[in-house]
Amino acid sequence: MIPISFLKPAAPLACATMMASCAGSPPVSTVAPPRLTLPDAAMRSCSLATLPAEPTMGDLEAGYVLRGAQIVACDGARRLAVETLIAERAMQEAQAMEKRRGMWWRFDL
Repeated sequence: MIPISFLKPAAPLACATMMASCAGSPPVSTVAPPRLTLPDAAMRSCSLATLPAEPTMGDLEAGYVLRGAQIVACDGARRLAVETLIAERAMQEAQAMEKRRGMWWRFDL
């Protein structure tokens, strides 16, 4: 006679216990987290003016002014992208907090 391990009869009980504990869990949310769309200005790459092969003093001054304006515009676009990202993360965190608040009976969150 082949000896039967004492764990084999306990296996169906363990499986039933695991299935029963999953049945009491809340369903997984299918709602997508809120997403914001980035403005076009934040998506475009920044371009910088270049000087001609043999620049004159006027070319240098014009290039200096034009580059300064382009850097300011690029910094504004970067700031806009960062603000959009921060607002999106705040919205996602608020949604997560609202979801957690609805499950007051769960202590592991």
